[in-house]
Amino acid sequence: MNLHVAVVMDPIAKIKIAKDSTFAMMLEAQRRGHHLNYVVPGSLAVVNGQAVAQLASLAVQDDSSDWYKLATPKLRPLSEMDVVLMRTDPPVDSAYLHDSIILGMAQAEGVLVVNDPQGLRDLNEKLAALLFPDCCPPTVVSRDAATIREFISSHGHCVLKPLDGMGGRSIFMVREGDPNINVILETLTEGGKTLAMAQRYLPEIAQGDKRILLIDGEPVPFCLARIPQGTEFRGNLAAGGRGEGRPLTERDRWIAARVGPELRRRGMIFVGLDVIGDYLTEVNVTSPTCIRELDLQFDLNIAGTLFDAIEARRERRH
Repeated sequence: MNLHVAVVMDPIAKIKIAKDSTFAMMLEAQRRGHHLNYVVPGSLAVVNGQAVAQLASLAVQDDSSDWYKLATPKLRPLSEMDVVLMRTDPPVDSAYLHDSIILGMAQAEGVLVVNDPQGLRDLNEKLAALLFPDCCPPTVVSRDAATIREFISSHGHCVLKPLDGMGGRSIFMVREGDPNINVILETLTEGGKTLAMAQRYLPEIAQGDKRILLIDGEPVPFCLARIPQGTEFRGNLAAGGRGEGRPLTERDRWIAARVGPELRRRGMIFVGLDVIGDYLTEVNVTSPTCIRELDLQFDLNIAGTLFDAIEARRERRH
């Protein structure tokens, strides 16, 4: 079964292929004989009621000096594709939301969109974890600085973050009495206009912020623990964390079993769970990473498992 696969992603010329999960997916699709098509960034549109995009035939190779070749783009209906991989990074802003609506139109015409556009709109990566409160640390989400200050007073040591960040950006660690709390809250809430999240600080972050990958609701048996370095408290690889592969613990598997079926029901075929110690902190649905790091450390083919799931879904639908 040769599929036509379109990839909506950030500019391919700027990716770092050694760590890019989208690139791993494209390599696997090509290995299986599927036809790759690159969606020119910013080209999703609607013409005469039909979802279209500038599509360029794409070939990839695992060579850091020459990793892609593109044909001349042409405006084509997305209905000509069998699968669309939606892999652009946050923020989930108005442009992202509008693109997801266009992809939903393609989905209505029979295209399998990974991940489901409705789910991408519904599942904010910070708030989605709170659908499973038994998995999460104590948390509050509010625009009201007094509410968040009261939470900090109750728990003493907390992490504050925006709802639309990624890569560890704009995450603050505070303690009760910190003279910077007011200005941090003013910044995160934009003076009370924007929701911010506060969570009880988890000292287990010193052992790593674990990324657990789910494929169609089932966990990959290994996770990547992203361990803070030096004086940094954030484990994100983008913030300088060191990645260390580990087998899943019994608690990790329990969290995956708790979360996986609901995400599968919502069409979230490829998801990254962030777990610190025994607690779920985020559910990443837009562009989860760590495929290449785990493949390298444990001789896996995670993108292969993903395409098994994609092909099975596609076959069931047709």
